[in-house]
Amino acid sequence: MRHLAVPRSAYIHVPFCARRCGYCNFSVVADRADLVPAYLEALELELQQLAVPQPVETLFLGGGTPTQLAMGELDQLLSLVKRWFPCEGDFEFSVEANPGELDEPRAQLLGAAGVNRISLGAQSFDEGKLIGLERLHNRADIEQSCRWCRETGARVSIDLIFAAPREKVSTWRKDLAAALELAPDHLSTYGLTIERGTQFWNRQNRGVLTEVDEETQRQMYELAIETLMESGFDHYEVSSFARPGCRCVHNQVYWQGKPYFGVGPGAAKYVNGRREVNHRSTSTYIKRMRAGESPIEMSEALSDDDRARERLVFALRMLDGLDIEEFNAECQTSVDALAGAAIDRFVKQRLLTRSENRLALTRQGLLVSDSLWPELLTT
Repeated sequence: MRHLAVPRSAYIHVPFCARRCGYCNFSVVADRADLVPAYLEALELELQQLAVPQPVETLFLGGGTPTQLAMGELDQLLSLVKRWFPCEGDFEFSVEANPGELDEPRAQLLGAAGVNRISLGAQSFDEGKLIGLERLHNRADIEQSCRWCRETGARVSIDLIFAAPREKVSTWRKDLAAALELAPDHLSTYGLTIERGTQFWNRQNRGVLTEVDEETQRQMYELAIETLMESGFDHYEVSSFARPGCRCVHNQVYWQGKPYFGVGPGAAKYVNGRREVNHRSTSTYIKRMRAGESPIEMSEALSDDDRARERLVFALRMLDGLDIEEFNAECQTSVDALAGAAIDRFVKQRLLTRSENRLALTRQGLLVSDSLWPELLTT
């Protein structure tokens, strides 16, 4: 496989939240504002390991909730990451924010720092569903946050969750309609997954909480596809919908197998063919940085075969699919050599469609895509 380029993208993990939602399995700490100064100190120490600033075209602050920080701390964070990852060209600078925590001063601070894309973790507009998901905001908070984001000139992305416990299709339909009323540039829709280690997982094991059945989940996902596409959105990735010209450039870096920097607790980076992930614990991350130790918890050099398989799977997450000739040239192999038998079977099952030079998910394959990836990664 050809030599990987120097990363032109960077992700900064900000682990702070007001509280941990019952379904959350991310690397976050709840109600620990006292750790923010030490986190910023540790983050700067990690960034100094770069030796020199690294110009980027996409910069993404996620979490957690970056806007959970106090104004002075948020300003310090923005200045720090901009110094080490200066944005160049027609850049995309994204920040995640929670409605109810993003106030007008913070929105203005983001705009002044050059943030031009804000991702709002709305999840739902329904009061009962929000309470069930243990979110701290309401519909009015989402609408107000969206207005403040618009005033900065930033593009607005809205995250929504479907298949919350006991949710009906009618509730999801109203969520989609409410989101469209705000005319976002981008929407991400995620079916709720109950993962080991979360409070929802524990409640499910006690029989207190039950997942929505698969058929209802399928109906909700298809409703999202049909509703958003009819409203002018481009369904460009399994969970992502965008107005023309408003795709998330940063996330496409991951899906296209390009390299990227990552800093902060739990952050992953992919540089020179090596994937490394920092320790998930914020306190351990801080201790390691203060002691002059590496924050890295996991490190692996991907083989050409592993890298090609990942490239295949990530490319198929995109609705445009995979350009076979381009893939073969880039990976110095072929899709058939990697996973020909599985691909042929999926084509016969009408889960994939294959033309002369393109491989892509069908609508049926889109509905079960997560079940396809393991075979393509291992066959």
